[in-house]
Amino acid sequence: MRGRLLILIGLVILLAVIAGLVLLNGGSLNLGGQPAPVTTGGGETQPVIPTAGPTPTPISFVRIVIALQNLPRGYQFSSRIEELANVVAYFPWPEEAVPFNALREDQGGLEFVLGKIARTDLFREQPILSNLLVDNLTNIANVGSDAAAVLPSDRVAVAIPVNRQTSVAYAIREGDRVDVIISMLFVDVDEIFQTISPNNITLFSIKDDGTIEFVSGVAGRPDQTTLGPAIIGASERQRPRLVTQRTIQDALVLRVGDFPLIGDYIGVPPTPTPLPDDTAQEGVGGATPVPPTPIPLPDIVTLGVTPQYAVFLVWAIEAKLPLTLALRSATDTSRVPTQPVTLDYIMNEFRIDLPARRDYAIEPAITSIRKLVAGDEISLTGANVAP
Repeated sequence: MRGRLLILIGLVILLAVIAGLVLLNGGSLNLGGQPAPVTTGGGETQPVIPTAGPTPTPISFVRIVIALQNLPRGYQFSSRIEELANVVAYFPWPEEAVPFNALREDQGGLEFVLGKIARTDLFREQPILSNLLVDNLTNIANVGSDAAAVLPSDRVAVAIPVNRQTSVAYAIREGDRVDVIISMLFVDVDEIFQTISPNNITLFSIKDDGTIEFVSGVAGRPDQTTLGPAIIGASERQRPRLVTQRTIQDALVLRVGDFPLIGDYIGVPPTPTPLPDDTAQEGVGGATPVPPTPIPLPDIVTLGVTPQYAVFLVWAIEAKLPLTLALRSATDTSRVPTQPVTLDYIMNEFRIDLPARRDYAIEPAITSIRKLVAGDEISLTGANVAP
């Protein structure tokens, strides 16, 4: 009895589910997964034909010539097409992304390569463009310098003078990123004369006979004191006010020192220095030891910066402002704002209190402190050498 009861309950539940499906489909049961027919106004039913989704547009490819291996500038391709199999080959490329001067198969691309010379370095899987190949070696000179080749498209190159202190003790190398810090001295000037104040004041008086009498000039400023009108003169020349701030961030170092005059320096091995004769080095037989060849220290660095920052650097050089380079981490690409450093900033940031006046002092009197002397001026033409 109990088994029959469970079967009846299962049949009731199944019929309820089927009735629900019929109601959801507008009174008709659709178990085939097809759209239910639609009843028209005349009482006739028409099946609903499913519509397909949008058909994807196939990508059109074009076969172009690419490099199969890294080829140096000046590499000459063979004049026989069967010998190019390991150097260049056709490769399918999306037609929308094909450069206008690519060597296409339908235009005889490999025939254009025969006997040509690589105008620049060609890299593996790089499309071979017609303007990258020349007929003779003399045309390679038109490619320009290596500096322009490695310079990013949104940067320009500007050279600035450096010394040991401003170049992070000569730690900077090509490919590094640096920040540029400048220091400026500000003084008060007369708005009309554009000269450092105070002005030189000349007094005059008009005599009874109408003549004018001038008194020798006095440097100072007029003031009203308890003693009456007076001219207060300065005890010394106006002291300039120093401010230091980081300006350019993340500048690319293109070169430390001078570029080769031929313009090529990437991948060019350095000229070996000949070793001195052993007998002369040891002074055998009374020979004078040969002194070591001095190693020239770089006094100039070329930076890649934006065009506007290039104008700023030229202005700073013309104004003879000291420029100091701060070396950035190789993984740091952040832009962190900094505050200008003045005497007020130092007093507040490091909580330095102004010493109070006392009725006692030490002897001898302290009139100066130790100074870091690393050169008063950065020479643009001076040669710095180290033994």
